[in-house]
Amino acid sequence: MPKRKATAFPKTKGTPGINVTTRLICADNTGAKILEVIAVAGYKGRQRRIPRATLGDVVICVVKEGTPKMRKKIVRAVIVRQRMPYRRKDGTWIQFEDNAAVLINPEGEPLGSEVHGPIAREAAKRWPSVGKIARIIV
Repeated sequence: MPKRKATAFPKTKGTPGINVTTRLICADNTGAKILEVIAVAGYKGRQRRIPRATLGDVVICVVKEGTPKMRKKIVRAVIVRQRMPYRRKDGTWIQFEDNAAVLINPEGEPLGSEVHGPIAREAAKRWPSVGKIARIIV
């Protein structure tokens, strides 16, 4: 059996706050503005259960608003902010103002060169290449 190349660190348990059909703000400078989640990569759940994702998870999205070059494309994105409150190991509760994601390529490298707004520490820890281009890590 061939060895698989790991593109991210192991997933941490978190409160899922993103469902399929959720609209996300694109937090990078790729030209996409609004993304709609159509699937969660690697999700294995019960039949008829709606897939859910949390910070650091990879989702497959459709670009709903943006430049004409980017619109209607199917892309992969990492969730970097979620509105639903989640609890950290130290007992603090974190909640963001919006749901946001950063576009990535199949190898896990970000497509944009900068990230607008803060990103969660969980997403930066799991995806170091996304954390490098972020200005603020909360």
